[in-house]
Amino acid sequence: MGPTAVGKTSFAIQLAKALNTEIISADARQCFKELNIGVARPSNEELEAVPHHFIASHSIVDTVNAVVFEQYALEKTAHLFTNKDSVVIVGGTGLYIKAFCEGLDAIPAIDPSIRSFVAAQYEQFGLAWLQSEIAEKDPAYWAQAEQDNPHRLMRALEVMLGAGASILSFQKKIKKQRPFNIVKIGLEMPRPALVDRINQRVLNMVEEGLELEVIGLKSALDLNALQTVGYQEWLPYFEGKISKEEVIELIQQNTRRYAKRQMTWFKKDVEIQWYQADSVTVSQVIL
Repeated sequence: MGPTAVGKTSFAIQLAKALNTEIISADARQCFKELNIGVARPSNEELEAVPHHFIASHSIVDTVNAVVFEQYALEKTAHLFTNKDSVVIVGGTGLYIKAFCEGLDAIPAIDPSIRSFVAAQYEQFGLAWLQSEIAEKDPAYWAQAEQDNPHRLMRALEVMLGAGASILSFQKKIKKQRPFNIVKIGLEMPRPALVDRINQRVLNMVEEGLELEVIGLKSALDLNALQTVGYQEWLPYFEGKISKEEVIELIQQNTRRYAKRQMTWFKKDVEIQWYQADSVTVSQVIL
């Protein structure tokens, strides 16, 4: 695990080869078959080098969340353990990794009408409205929230309105016991180097055809799967409000912010063993 663009994919492939095993992706967007360039899906060569799971496995119209991933990854792991001694899971979606390693707390079912109301209000008034509602109604959650992530904010608001309590109150932090050992490996690098890699990656995405990919998805940009960095930034460009250069700058900026949030999440986990991404070797992490 680690921030976006740090080099998780290439190292995971090296590790999986050394362990003679397969990879399960813990990425909340690479699982959608319609998304490719904008989510930095592994290349065909990388996918052929080691079998990958939870890559292009679902459609953007499917409901995919941490609960779905937990079940998928546990079932796939159990299957792989029938003839493998280990499994490599790689990704930057902290909640998915937490769900796999520790399980998730049960949250009461929310009336669908509340969910529809929140979605309609967000569609009409945008992210600023959503942020304001959370800051006012659930300040404790707001203080630690991914404040630019509409999907997470809508979920928190739904729970507050439907259950009358903060989503934090349902997070009891009781870890489930898994029938296997877990070794957590974190990759990091100095912030300036990571910023350079992020900025260059975005430029590479644009060169590879990110604009055309987003154009092909214009009719689906309101789906949860597309509420992510690399896609939403193109909307004002299509409306003639900003230039392509400004789109690129926005994606770079939002990706840097996302990487910072990822590290804030991961650094809270004391079980992670951290290594410098540009110097770590497989032999260092194989116990």
